[in-house]
Amino acid sequence: MDVLIRPAKTADIPRMCSLLSELFSIEADFSPDSQKQAKGLELLLSDKTGASIVLVAEQGDDIVGMCSVQVLISTAQGGPVGLLEDLIVRKDHRGNGIGTRLLCEIFRWCATKNISRLQLLRHLDNKRALKFYAGNGWSSTRLLCMRKFL
Repeated sequence: MDVLIRPAKTADIPRMCSLLSELFSIEADFSPDSQKQAKGLELLLSDKTGASIVLVAEQGDDIVGMCSVQVLISTAQGGPVGLLEDLIVRKDHRGNGIGTRLLCEIFRWCATKNISRLQLLRHLDNKRALKFYAGNGWSSTRLLCMRKFL
């Protein structure tokens, strides 16, 4: 069955929360919390500034993958860059090119926003993700992510 890559809709939020639960269950720094994830997705989908996009991979009536990008301004780049978040393909659909197709659509969207660089965080122990991103032209940096809850 064909897979359609399209912008997410509010009606997709419950199925996207299910995907995020799968993603966050393998990342030690995050915990699945459907209420928080739904709220975050609602904020992204209601953004009218054009500074974010959420895409889903739909097969029939099922959402089998998703990803999002938010625009940031980089002084190093002198303009907009994108933060890629929440790229996940359901485990039983991996290895079929869906993640790469999601990335290709993200790249197209970024070109319309004059985004010169994409960046992301990946869990250190997720070797499969490292292989996937490297295979799609991403490279590691010497930067380390830090955070502080407010």
